[in-house]
Amino acid sequence: LLAVITTMNGQNTSDKLISRVDHLVYATPDLDRGVDEIEKLIGVRATAGGRHPQWGTRNALLALGPTTYLEILGPDPEQPPPKEPRPLGLDQLKESRLVAWFVSSRALEQVRREAVRKGVPLGEVKSGSRRRTDGVQLSWQFTDPLTPVADGIVPLFIDWGDSPHPAHSATKGATLVRLRAEHPDANKVREMLRHLGVDLPVERGPSPALIAIIEGPRGRVELR
Repeated sequence: LLAVITTMNGQNTSDKLISRVDHLVYATPDLDRGVDEIEKLIGVRATAGGRHPQWGTRNALLALGPTTYLEILGPDPEQPPPKEPRPLGLDQLKESRLVAWFVSSRALEQVRREAVRKGVPLGEVKSGSRRRTDGVQLSWQFTDPLTPVADGIVPLFIDWGDSPHPAHSATKGATLVRLRAEHPDANKVREMLRHLGVDLPVERGPSPALIAIIEGPRGRVELR
C-alpha cells in the first residue's frame, strides 16, 4: 500500500499528488465493455463524453473529484480508421487497463522544454478538441499522447484553457484516494518523475502498471 509521507508543512505527499491529477485514462478495446467493467468495479456508470475525430476514438467519463476524472477511452466504430495509430497503444490493446495519467499544468511549452533538457522525453505540445453530447465544444493543449514515457508511468500534461473542465459534467459518486505505480526499472522512472516535480510512488514490479485506489458505492477498490 502507498505509505503516507508527511512534508514539513504537514500535508502528505499523497494529498499533494492527488490534487495535481487531472485525469486517468482507462483504455479499452470496446467502450461499452469498458464502461460496464468500471460500473461493476466501482458502482457508478460513466457519462458519455464525445468523439475525437482526429483519433478515431470516443470516451466516457467518471468524476473522481472537483477537477479530476477517469476517462474510459476506446475506438469509435462509427468513424473511419485514422491515418495514424490511435493514441496510448489502443490499437494493440486486448484487455482494458489504466494506460496513462495527466497532470494539469499551464505554460506547457516551458514544461516540455525543461523536461527534455533534464532527459525526460515528453512529446511535443499538441491541440485537441471534442464536442460533448450536449453540444458544448471543448478544446485543450497537451503533451503528445502518441509519445508515452516510461510505459505511461510518467504523466502527460494538459491545459484546458477556457474550456469547462470535464469533471464538472461527468457522473459523480467516486473519489480518487491514492495513485501509485510499478515498473521493472523503478529507479529510472523515479528519477524522471523527480525532474518533473511529480511525487508518484513507484515500486519495482514485473511489468509497468498504474494503480489507482478509488472510493465509491462499492467501497475502496483497486483499478489497474
